[in-house]
This record gives sequence, structure tokens and C-alpha cells, in this order.
Amino acid sequence: MADPRLVSFRASDGYAFYARVYAPAGVPKGRILYLHGIRSHGGWYERSCRVLAAAGYEVHFPDRRGSGMNTARRGDTPSFRRLLDDLGEYVLHLRADRPWLPTFVAGVSWGGKLAVGLQYRHPGLTDGLLLLCPGLAPRVAPPLLTRAGIVRSRVRNPERFFPIPLNDPDLFTASPACQKYVAEEPHGLRQATARFLFASAMLDYYLRRAAKRVTAPTLLMLAEQDRVIDNDRTRAMMERFPAGDKTVIHYSGAHHTLEFETDGHPWAADVVGWIEERL
Repeated sequence: MADPRLVSFRASDGYAFYARVYAPAGVPKGRILYLHGIRSHGGWYERSCRVLAAAGYEVHFPDRRGSGMNTARRGDTPSFRRLLDDLGEYVLHLRADRPWLPTFVAGVSWGGKLAVGLQYRHPGLTDGLLLLCPGLAPRVAPPLLTRAGIVRSRVRNPERFFPIPLNDPDLFTASPACQKYVAEEPHGLRQATARFLFASAMLDYYLRRAAKRVTAPTLLMLAEQDRVIDNDRTRAMMERFPAGDKTVIHYSGAHHTLEFETDGHPWAADVVGWIEERL
């Protein structure tokens, strides 16, 4: 399969961000908007994007503003609502072309927060929601003193940087090769501004309301050995969604980043199967 096509999209506030687009060989069956975590970027997920494209789906993987390929305002955001609007505007742009194509949003880890928030901020834009070990109920947080510093700096010095509390590669995977990749690849976000981290905390509160508005069919994937999110609390939150079509798949022995599971792991095929049952 050909390499992804890089596109640039300019949000309504003028910020231009990059996205990787994986095109299927023929006419697409649907579109998938794929959202990465707080630490990662679209380059981590090339393998699954190729699987989804080979199955007939047009995959769009934008790097969040300030992350990955987007070097402007690195590690920063005006607000969590601005991040949701970036996605809403991008989906509206996509749906202007072949608006009949079913559109699904897939959120990995912290990207799962944005995927759920999008359902509230921009309702009706997507036809299905895929949550891949989503960060709806995190087990990892900055230390108390760091959190106090973030709150103070949010007012006095909002562009002050703090470490993201996910800088241990062991949290993502048990694969030594993938741990090495996470530790050494140059584009992952290792620190973020007080403004961004405060916005992330405010997004958690926003999601309590957003959860009551999720009506799209939802697939939740959980990993047994996840050290980043609380599986029980995450599942309980998903159960509060009013959506009538909800599926949970629990992978024994798997770790937080399903992308880094061994070749032959069924999770990507399970995503394809779930989507195709709903077309």
C-alpha cells in the first residue's frame, strides 16, 4: 500500500495542522477519523491505519495542534473546546465531499476524551464511536505539588512547561522494541504548558456532561494489563452513554497501546468487523 498523503487543514482561528490520509484501493466504504493520545502522534499508528485502509476505509489521522508534525505552539492549546472545534471543523470539511459516506471517530487514550467530547460539542457529525483504551478514567496524574504549580501557572505564566505524566515507556507496552521506540522517537510530546494541562483537567469535568449525550453506536476496547486507565471506571462511564448500541471487548494480557501488541493480535480486525456490522 502507498504511503499516506499529508494534508494541511487551517482551523477557523488560523492554526494550520497536519493530517495523514490513508486511502483505500477503491471507492471507500466509509471514513475513520483517528485521534492519538496526549503523548503520541499519528506516526505511532501506521500499522492499524494500513489495516483499516486495506479493509476499504479512508483513514484521516490529524496530529493535534502543538503535537507530532505540528511545531507551532508546541504542547499548548487555547482551550479544550478549541481542540474539539478543530475536529468538528475538520469533519465538516470532509463531509462536504461525499457526505453520504459513514464517518466514524476512533479515540486512543487521551484522544478518547476528545472523541467523546466531540459528540457533545458537535453532535451528529459522526456515525459511530470507537474508544481504544480511552483516557476517560485515568490512573496516572501529575504529583500533587505539580498540579498546584499548574493551577498557579495557568494564571501567572500559562506557557510554562510541565512534564506529561506518561514519560515511562513501560506504561504503554511490554514490548522492548516498542518501549525503545517510545523512548527515542523525536516527535512525541513529553511536556505541555500549564494552559494545556489545565484544559485537560477541565475536559474531564466536561465529559461528565458529554457522557449523557453520546447516542452514536459505541465500541469500547480495554486491555487487561492497562496501567494508564482504570478499566472498571471506564466501562462504568461508557454504560452511562444513552446510546442503544454499545459493545465492550476486553483483551486478556494486552497493554495500554494496542497498536504495540504482537503481529496477529485481533484488535484491528475487530474494529473492522464492528464497523462493517453497522454499515
